[in-house]
Amino acid sequence: MEVPDLQNERCGLIVAVDTRTVNEARGFLARLDKATQYVKIGPRLYAQGGANFLKEIIDMGYKLFLDLKLHDIPNTVAMACEPLAGLGLWALTVHASGGHEMMARAVQARDKAGSEMKLLGITVLTSLGGELWNEVHPGCDMNLALEARAAAAERAGLDGIVCSPLDLDLLKGRAAKLLRIVPGIRTEKVSTEDQTRVATPRGAARDGADYIVVGRPILEAADPVDAAKKIISALSEEQ
Repeated sequence: MEVPDLQNERCGLIVAVDTRTVNEARGFLARLDKATQYVKIGPRLYAQGGANFLKEIIDMGYKLFLDLKLHDIPNTVAMACEPLAGLGLWALTVHASGGHEMMARAVQARDKAGSEMKLLGITVLTSLGGELWNEVHPGCDMNLALEARAAAAERAGLDGIVCSPLDLDLLKGRAAKLLRIVPGIRTEKVSTEDQTRVATPRGAARDGADYIVVGRPILEAADPVDAAKKIISALSEEQ
């Protein structure tokens, strides 16, 4: 089937492949049949499959987003980024709360490897709202933290940020060079999940997302290709 070039669209779709096992992920990716080019995996599948599994996904024709949220002292993060940059990833996440120097060193390591891999800064987790934020950031206004982290990511030379759909309006006009990758997307209202700061695909696209990340609505669909196409259609209505 013909693969849509979502990088030329205003808002593209990334599918979060949050399966329990590598074999389940393989089966899902075969069923998805590149209805979108972009897929994301996190620490669980990376821990199970390692670099060989990453290369396997890339060889299937997908653009792979590895969401490890690296957060450590600058040298440690740089040492991790350099070999990961050589795997052919589309994107890798670091945590913006690690600070400007940490992010800048990640960029230097990526560039040293001669890689075109995008580096994306996590601003605030979509699960971390209200009292959960206050518990670990007492006296710190979340909006000020979001603005500061986005600005630091831009100064450090990152390619984009990962932020809640509810933060898009706040960040309009700020860190304008950075891509906005937006998780916390739901196709319908839910109340018993682990993300509290969520929005619909159409709403996120309207508010300025460059890419949205969708997991369960596609992963658990009887027909993931149809589910992905419906979301892409909704996104195209905002072009």
